[in-house]
Amino acid sequence: MPSDFVADKNRLLFPPLAYLYSSLSGPSYFLMRLAAGVVLAIHGLPKIQDPLKNVGMVESLGFVPGALFSPLLAGTEFIGGILLAIGLLTRPAAVGATIVLLVTVYFHWVVQNQGFAGAEKSVLWAAMTFFFAMHGGGFFSVDRMLRKEV
Repeated sequence: MPSDFVADKNRLLFPPLAYLYSSLSGPSYFLMRLAAGVVLAIHGLPKIQDPLKNVGMVESLGFVPGALFSPLLAGTEFIGGILLAIGLLTRPAAVGATIVLLVTVYFHWVVQNQGFAGAEKSVLWAAMTFFFAMHGGGFFSVDRMLRKEV
């Protein structure tokens, strides 16, 4: 986990909080990664059960052949969510999820003409998964236990 996650006592308005912040930094990082992964996997579960269900939708977005991209979408959400939750291959899983989420931003904002209101959740999720793509799995991750990261 990057050292800038630990509070610098000299910069805090209330320096006694430094211990609290540094103590909860690792668990909060883990909790955010776990939540993102679990919710992504749950969202992808129906897709992985019927990986060709979204062929028409992905083709309408220009991802042809849909018979290839629909299962990739399902796998990225379900398997990528599990990988993100446990912190294994965190960066590749997060990159895949970020790409999918940026497509959903386009889908809701442009294709469905919902603007920011329709894409808001996807924007937040894309930012969260991009964070893990850049920072990795953190202290409580399988990547860290294996001492290897991509």
